[in-house]
Amino acid sequence: MSTTAIYPQRLWSEIKVGDVLPPIELLVEYSRIILNAASTWDYFPGHHNPEYARAQGQPNIYVSTIFFHGFVDRLITDWGGPSSFICRRRLRMVASVHPGDTMRAEGHVLRHYRDDSGHGLVDLDIHIDTARGLCVPASATVRLPLEHGERLFSPE
Repeated sequence: MSTTAIYPQRLWSEIKVGDVLPPIELLVEYSRIILNAASTWDYFPGHHNPEYARAQGQPNIYVSTIFFHGFVDRLITDWGGPSSFICRRRLRMVASVHPGDTMRAEGHVLRHYRDDSGHGLVDLDIHIDTARGLCVPASATVRLPLEHGERLFSPE
């Protein structure tokens, strides 16, 4: 049996500074790290070769930068809905994530404003942790629709 989550679309007017994004968690399996490296063509040896990772001082292979970007994006779009548009994303890796770790992403709204064109924007503060502590502090600016049905971008 297959289940599909349907995420409601948030409107810009519904958001307030301090709102908390529902956290997400992901058990990072060995195969997921390798499949992510293969699917993104990121063949840096630390993402698939345990001996190389250990020679770098790591206990095992570790997730890639692209993996973290995708996890942050998932947190944002699960919260904002299918029409949310990520305008800017920044992250800084401060600790590695290895097989067997559970990543947890959380965030909250820092700023709620309109830009010079009148678009509804939200600045977010995000962090990814494991049981060992902070791995990735991140921030993002997200554009949310002002009304249902508004197209935030054109596929041109």
